[in-house]
Order: sequence, then structure tokens, then C-alpha cells
Amino acid sequence: MKKTVLNIEGMTCSACSNGLEKYLNKQKGIHRAEVNLVMATALIEYDDNLKIEDLNKMVQGAGFKSLGERNDKKEKRNELKKVIIFSILGVILMYISMGAMINLPVLEIIDMNKNPIIYSIVIAVLSFTFLIYGFDIIKNGVKNIIHKMPNMDSLVGIGVIVNFLYSIWNTILVFQGQTHMVHHLYFESSAIIILFVKIGRYIDGKNKNKAVDSIKNLVTITPKNGTILKDGKEKTVTINEIEKGDIVICKPGEKIAVDGKVTKGETHTDESFITGESKPVTKKVGSKVLAGSINYDGYIEYEAERIGKDSSISQIVNLVVEATNTKAPIARLADKISGYFVPAIFLIAILSFILNLAIYSEIDKAVLSLVSVLVVACPCALGLATPLAMVVAIENCSKRGVLIKSSESIEALKHIDTIVFDKTGTLTEGKLSIVDGEYTVENMKILQSLEAMSNHPIAKSIVNYNIKLSNENKTIEEDKEEIINKNDKNDKNDKQQLYEVKEFKDIPGKGIQGKINGKTYYAGNQKLLNEKNIKNIYAEKELEYSKKGESIVYLFDEKEVLAIVGLSDKIKDNMEEIIQKIKENGYKVIMLTGDNETTAKAIAKKLNIEEVISNVSPKEKQDKIKEINKNNSCLMVGDGINDSPALKTATVGISVANGTDMSADSADIILLKDNMNLIIELLDIGKKTIRIVKQNLFWALFYNICMIPLAMGILPISLNPMIASLAMTFSSLTVVLNSLRLSFRDMPK
Repeated sequence: MKKTVLNIEGMTCSACSNGLEKYLNKQKGIHRAEVNLVMATALIEYDDNLKIEDLNKMVQGAGFKSLGERNDKKEKRNELKKVIIFSILGVILMYISMGAMINLPVLEIIDMNKNPIIYSIVIAVLSFTFLIYGFDIIKNGVKNIIHKMPNMDSLVGIGVIVNFLYSIWNTILVFQGQTHMVHHLYFESSAIIILFVKIGRYIDGKNKNKAVDSIKNLVTITPKNGTILKDGKEKTVTINEIEKGDIVICKPGEKIAVDGKVTKGETHTDESFITGESKPVTKKVGSKVLAGSINYDGYIEYEAERIGKDSSISQIVNLVVEATNTKAPIARLADKISGYFVPAIFLIAILSFILNLAIYSEIDKAVLSLVSVLVVACPCALGLATPLAMVVAIENCSKRGVLIKSSESIEALKHIDTIVFDKTGTLTEGKLSIVDGEYTVENMKILQSLEAMSNHPIAKSIVNYNIKLSNENKTIEEDKEEIINKNDKNDKNDKQQLYEVKEFKDIPGKGIQGKINGKTYYAGNQKLLNEKNIKNIYAEKELEYSKKGESIVYLFDEKEVLAIVGLSDKIKDNMEEIIQKIKENGYKVIMLTGDNETTAKAIAKKLNIEEVISNVSPKEKQDKIKEINKNNSCLMVGDGINDSPALKTATVGISVANGTDMSADSADIILLKDNMNLIIELLDIGKKTIRIVKQNLFWALFYNICMIPLAMGILPISLNPMIASLAMTFSSLTVVLNSLRLSFRDMPK
């Protein structure tokens, strides 16, 4: 199964996006389709045998146009010019049509009373230019009716056509000598309706673009060119020409071209675009560098590792775009309402026509009421209410180094009442070091050989202990790579500083095992020791180390315990204050860790966390989260390594990443910088976003409840079509501006 995001042209309201979404989800080979009105995109999951061209045809079959995976549509530079020109024409048209009614001076040749035929021709021709200007609205409206997906354009288009045709009929009567019918020409209403819709869409689009501009700008962060070393010489190439393994040069003031690892030099870089952290980051040999970051003050050479779609910035763009294309439950409710809304308005408009004709016996009044109802009942505001607020919130978070992978997560944040923290790498820095132990040099070498095969933070800490061991001054990390390469190549003759490990096996939540020189060894915690029925000769040492908050690792074979080490970790800065602030905001806090009970409680005591669940495997963590979720809405915060099942099971899962690792697939939200204060801010912005959405939905529905009865013309106060179109525009702008309030939401830098 594959996934893509297509750019869609021709959507104007929620009825469009909702209709296209339903149509796509019915097509063979499509597993899921979610259409976003604000971003004008469609997120589609589909079978491998389908191509993008097939998807484009499906979109076309629904009455819209697919621009493909990349939006090459350029903004029309003359759009503002058109709005200005037709606004001037609109003023002239209104002056000609209404000037005589309010005793304004009008040229005699176009005076409706003195020269009704010439007046009729002039006003009809001027109004017809507006029909040409708004032909896209009429065309889309009719097309969507044909495809059984009526939308806002359908309402406006039909209203304009009915009004214009009625005016043409009356013009024919004027030509036949019934000059009094000149007072029943409503060409200007059709023209001004189109003008107001166009003005509204221009302003609406300009404001909506503010919400998505920074998302689109992420793509332009990386430079167009880079400098590589080829046969010892510098060569400037485009980004697309850089290949994995190339040595790339970056001088002071230049941008990093692709993700890579520094092989020469030292410098400081600005990675604020991806982490939100303005403080320069030191880079030296072995450090990772990110495409788009700025090299401040040093010359470096780095090996290209991740290019194109695999780069960090590309993955971030994809995550953000996919997030804006997912729909929160509250958005689906709005879509459902919109699905029934347009057909209902057509029925109300017809009913209005019949009632006015029956009550007043005036065809003019009946036609105007029908047009007014069609124009005033705009589903646009209803469709924008949720997605625009979500886009603004997601974009605001992404600028601060917080990636929200789905709109559902934002809505779910509002319901959270319990926050569960993993310990290592989440509450603590995850940079453990051996501070206590009972071992020989030989046993430590065996332990390090085993741990060199694992990626767990504890394993890395053990491997890095007393890091320079060999005569050649190689590091343990270098030895680790050689061991892996040797296992891959089956080269038994190559001598290593660490032992060759065979039949390596990871035992989730307990430890690891492997064979060294034909003998099986284990490295792990007390649970693994008990499982293998090995007598613990270091039980007192474990208790002693645990009371100091140390994590314990045993080395043993199939007969006895060979060594014990205690590793210490530092609690993250300001973590005590952050936990206290979370509790003050009414949230329950739980620590959930695979570490032993004594160590876990020692850390929990320092952080003032009362409830601790310890000594659990990844599967047991998941079960505990399920148990908590039965009575509470749980947010799980973990480092994404052993916490994946729990993160996936929680109502909302937050992974603490490091900006270069976008692999936290199980988490709903990724923190690209190590700032736990963001959790409080996220919870707050979740509540505020849903509040804004509810306000938007209220105003959109309240507007229609108030305006439709007025437009029907059966009340003492009524609306004519021109005022109705102006009111419709105002409704959409209210929702847009209210949503943009979220962009001013302060979050820690």
C-alpha cells in the first residue's frame, strides 16, 4: 500500500471537499482518502498497482482537477488587478442602475426613465462581463450538480443564472414596448453577487495563505547548490546531484546542503528552523548535521547520509502536510452537516419562491427571495471552521520544533487528564554512565561485546565506558561497527578488540543474550536473572545501588552471575518544576518504567511523583496504558525506543526525538527539542484550538439560522441578493480571522 498527497484545484467549500472525499473512498484500490479544504490537498492511501495518473483521473471524474504531488500552479499576479477593475465597474454599474432612484445626476442617454431600451442594453452588457469574470463559479456549480455533489458554487451559480435569465425576459418585454418593466431588471444583482464572492475569496485566500505559508516555506529552507570534493578538488553541484557517500564542504555563512556526518573540522550551526532552539549547536567530527542549518563560524567537511525524500526536512514537511490532511472527529461532524446542508438549501429556496408567490402574488419578489436564499446560505464558513483552525495550530507548533502528526491528536489533547512518563531519556537525560560495579576486566569486555550489538541507551553507555581500549587507539564505537561488519561478512579470521558475538538475541524488557567463543552469556536485569533461575550473589549490591537511583545490569552465563554494574542518570533540568506545574493544572502524573522498583522510586521521590509503576516490559507497559485508559484519557511521553507499544496505545503518544530521528512512527506528536515545558503548552493549545473550532461552528450555524429567514422575504425585514452576498462574505471572513487568532499563541522559544 502506498500513500500520497495530491494538490486539488476547484474546491471552494466544504461541500466540495466532502463530496470529493466520499467519491474517492468509493473508488476501487483506494483504502483511505482525506480531503483538506484549507490546504487544497487530498491525502490518499492506495494499492501498489495504482499510479498517480490513475488517482488524477479519479479526481477528474469527481469534477475537480488534480495538480499532482507537486503544486506547480502559480498564483495569478493579476488577481488583485482584476478585483480592482471589476470593483470600479461594479460602482459604475450600481450608479447607472440606482442613480435615478435616489436623484443622482445620470446621463440622459442611459437614464432608465428617458431611454429604457438603451439603459437595458448598457446594464445587460456591463453585467454580462461579470458573468464572464465569474464563469468559473457558474461552471463549477453546474458541474458539481451534474456529479451529484452540489456545493457553494452551485448555490451562487444557480442563483445568478436564475436572476440573469429573469432579467433577460423582462428586457425582452421592454423591447416589446412594456417600458415599465425596466424597473424589474436585476442584472446588477447578478453582477454584484459575483463581485462580492470574488472579493471574499481573494481576501479569504490571502488570509488562509498566512496559515500555510511557513509550511510551504519549509521546502525552500535547503540551498539549491552544494560543494563536493571530487578527486581532491571542489566542485559546485545542485542538490539533486549530491549522492549518498559524497564528501560535502560547508564554509562559514553557508547552509548545510544535505543531512550528513562531520568528517573534518569544527563549527557551530543554527538549527532553529527545525528545533526552535536559537542557541548555536557545536559540531565536530562524528556530529550529525541537518540540511538547511546555517554554518556560523567554521569550515567543515561532512559525508552525505540522507538526501532528497529521506532528509530530515523532507520528512518533517511530509509529517506536517499529512497532519493538516487528517481530520479530527469534530471536523467529520462538520462535514456530515455540510453534506446535508446544500440540498436542504435548494429545497428551502424553492419553498421560499412558492411561499412568496402564494402570499404576495409577485413574481419579482419570489425570484429575488429564491436568489437571496441560494446566495446567503454559504457552507464555506462551516467548512473552514475546523480545518483552518487545525492548520494554524499545527503550523504554529511546527515552527517551535513540535511535530503533530494528526489533527485527531489536537482534539484528543483537550480530554487528557492523566500524563504517564517513561523514566530513562524522558524524565532523565538518558546519558547514563557506570558509577558502581563488581566486575573483572575480562567480564567487562564480555559485557561490552554483548551490549555493542544493542541500540538501547543503557547498552551505549556500557559500550562507551572506558572508551579507548585498543592499542590502535580505536574507540568502542569503531569496534562495534567492525563486529557488525564481521558478522555480516562471516569473516572469522579478522581479530577484533571486542569479542565476536554470535546468535545475538534481544529479550524485550529484560536484556540480551549471545554466544562468545561458543559460550552463551546474558546481560540484563533482575527479571532475566530470575527467569534463568540463576542465584543472585549480588542482591545486597543491587539494593545499595538502587537506593541511590542507579539502573542495574547483570552479566551472567547459564550457571552463575559474573558481574553487576550500576549506571547513574541525571534528571533533566527544571523537571521538578515542570512536574509540579503539570500537577497544579489538575493532571495526574504517573511514572512507568522498566527499571527496578527501588531505582524508580528514588527518581520519583526527587520529582515528587506519587504513583510509580516499575519493573515492566514493553508489553506490560502497553497493558498498563490500556488499564489506565479504561477510566482516564492518558497521554504517554517516552523516548520512542522501547515505548512504542505504549505510545501507540495511549490516547496521545509523545515521543522525545532529537531532530535527526523521524522514526518515531508510534507517536502522535514528536518533540524535536528537549523541552518538557512544551507538554504543558501543547495541552493548553489543544484546549484553545477546540474552543476556537466550536466558536467557528457556532458563528457559521448562527449566521445561517439568522440570515436564511431574512432572505426568504416572509419577515418584515428582508435581504436583497446583493446584501445577501455581502453577508455571505462576512461570514467566511469571521471564521478565517477567528482561526488566525491561534497564530498569535505564545509558545516557549
